[in-house]
Amino acid sequence: MPSAKTQRQQVRRHRRNKPQRTRGRSRVAVARAAIAAEPAAAGTAEAVRAAVAALDRAVAKGVIHRNAASRRKSRLMKALNRAEQAASS
Repeated sequence: MPSAKTQRQQVRRHRRNKPQRTRGRSRVAVARAAIAAEPAAAGTAEAVRAAVAALDRAVAKGVIHRNAASRRKSRLMKALNRAEQAASS
């Protein structure tokens, strides 16, 4: 059991970080859904850009590790490129 001060700090950090984490996850989920539905649409590219921006913002605020964000962005871009190739073929 952490001390009272540590517990207060944990609660404060959790409250501050959770919206950033949630925003990043939500934007990635929206981008993945857009990629699955219509990979060549302009809205899909915008959704991917929003997801990347949300992940970068979370890294800047220290909410997630930069390598974790980089991995997620890489996988997202890989999925987008694969879907665009499949749609054009």
